[in-house]
Amino acid sequence: MLYLVGLGLYDEKDMSLKGLESLKKADVIYAEFYTSRLFGGNLEFLEKILGKEIIVLSREEVEEENIPLNESETKDVAFLCAGDPLIATTHMDLMIQAKKIGIDTMVIHSSSILSAAPGIAGLQAYKFGKVTTIPFTQENYFPNSPYHTIKANLTNQMHTLVLLDIQAHINRYMTVNQGLEYLLRVEDIIKENIVTDDTLAVAIARAGAEKPMVRADKVKKLLNEDFGGPLHCLIIPSQLHFLEAEALVVLGGAPNDILESSR
Repeated sequence: MLYLVGLGLYDEKDMSLKGLESLKKADVIYAEFYTSRLFGGNLEFLEKILGKEIIVLSREEVEEENIPLNESETKDVAFLCAGDPLIATTHMDLMIQAKKIGIDTMVIHSSSILSAAPGIAGLQAYKFGKVTTIPFTQENYFPNSPYHTIKANLTNQMHTLVLLDIQAHINRYMTVNQGLEYLLRVEDIIKENIVTDDTLAVAIARAGAEKPMVRADKVKKLLNEDFGGPLHCLIIPSQLHFLEAEALVVLGGAPNDILESSR
């Protein structure tokens, strides 16, 4: 048996009781934190409750050495990940390969940034279009695809959830400020008036924490604000329903003038 267990957004307490039960049944417990991680989490707390070791694997150990898959051929294996399982491609591939070789699987779901971010910002989830991710750029790597995704969503009057790159192996996590700077750089190149200094944006930090941060304002205002520690993400809203506009004003401190444009 291979259990794919979601840990939720911020700490190990986000995991469901069903998830905890699966860990108690497992012969071995693995975890990965290269697709995302829990900044308020403490795996030692879980280990004490379970009386079992939780082994954190690298990307290579999961995707190349196939350790969780190989072990689950003869043992009950629990594989932990931040957020909700199967959102990341690597987890879906793991389940597909397990099914192919006859290994039973069970998915224990948990909270995901895909639903949490719209919710805590007060935006309606069904009004979101394609999700995009802003990557860390390099000298010969500066993709414009996130900008084009935002443009396509705006054309269809859909909001855009913008995830921000993480490189957990070197403790590097993109901030809201870096994400906005990237979008303005692309705007300078393409010049289609999609994301400018006056564009309304929503900054979210530490979703799932006891006190997550939600800030909504024009890009030029957000650029110089301090959003604290990771993880961060962005939302670029499209046309707002008046309840969404009110939520951004009340929950995120957005300027009152967005109320008029939403009526």
